[in-house]
Amino acid sequence: MALRFPVPSRSDLLIGAAVAAVGTLEAFTTATSYGAAQNPELWWIPQALLAGGLLCFLRKAPVVVFVGTVVLQFLWHRQGFEQCQVHQIIALLIGFHGLGAFLPRDRGPWWGLGGILIFDIGAVDMRVLPFDEAIYLTVMFGFAYLTGVGLRAWLIRAQKAATQAALAEVERERRAAEAVAAERSRIARELHDVVAHSVSMMVMQAAGLRRAQGGDNPVLTGIEQAGRDAVNELRVMLGALRMPQDEALPQPGLDMVGNLISTVSNTPLRITLTVTGEPVRLAPGLDLSAYRIVQEALTNAVKYAGEADVQIKIVYHPLSVTLEVTDNGKAAGSDVLSTGNGLIGMRERAELFGGTLDAGPREEGGFRVVAVLPTSPGVVLV
Repeated sequence: MALRFPVPSRSDLLIGAAVAAVGTLEAFTTATSYGAAQNPELWWIPQALLAGGLLCFLRKAPVVVFVGTVVLQFLWHRQGFEQCQVHQIIALLIGFHGLGAFLPRDRGPWWGLGGILIFDIGAVDMRVLPFDEAIYLTVMFGFAYLTGVGLRAWLIRAQKAATQAALAEVERERRAAEAVAAERSRIARELHDVVAHSVSMMVMQAAGLRRAQGGDNPVLTGIEQAGRDAVNELRVMLGALRMPQDEALPQPGLDMVGNLISTVSNTPLRITLTVTGEPVRLAPGLDLSAYRIVQEALTNAVKYAGEADVQIKIVYHPLSVTLEVTDNGKAAGSDVLSTGNGLIGMRERAELFGGTLDAGPREEGGFRVVAVLPTSPGVVLV
């Protein structure tokens, strides 16, 4: 397995580059003030570049960066230099800061305390430190560590606030969608109770008057048929109002069932699609509902059937289309499908267009869903 090299963040790159630049500048300008024989000391430049390079990975590996900066400081003193360069002090402070900012609470304090003790006992400077200098280093490095702890706390609060804001936005959108859906359902109910009822009464009165006159009045026959067509169209429109708003957009139909099967090709199901009869062009709403029924039944099989054979049959009849989805899985189907609509939603889709739906476990094992939908307006299956 290939090892992934950590990618530095932009801020860490800038910090590392700044420290390396300060160290390089010191090598050219202030080498003699630290005890060097000449000015510049070019061999100090690699040390500065190494210190800056370590800081580039502060967020990714704070412990490695801290240990690296301490080792560089130890090697510096081993060369006989007593004073620390400015870029070395900056690197050490940033190293302590990184322990507080990017290590969890159960690890950061121990690393920070251990680092301070190493400096206080003179293990890095290779000498016994005076008490006041040890106090100075303790305060300086301890303050750097605490700034990291403060930054970590601020980052955690900011992340929680962002998460809460995102959840609040999702909840707001959900409530807005529910309010819209409730209003659409209310409008659908009112239209059904008022308009559909009134039109149905007109159809019944026209039919009664036509029969009373012998049944040969073409005007009354036209009124009766127009009323029935209006009721059928109104029923479809009311059903569309009850559907999710996104289904008003261009949606798939039965011709897309093959693509639907390909989306679950990575499951243990073995799916077979059979289409018999002469395919007919279905109304958009009917075609969408037929596709959704197959989709819900297939989703149910994916969730509950396990490793099984799934048969999808689409049979076109002169006045209807039959959709059958069966599986031989060991687990019985659930009354609530994973899409959320479940068997109730499938049945509502079928009944919306005057069709029927039968679903339940098979005696030989598995689950079976059969929907019969009329393909001609005005046909209601019993």
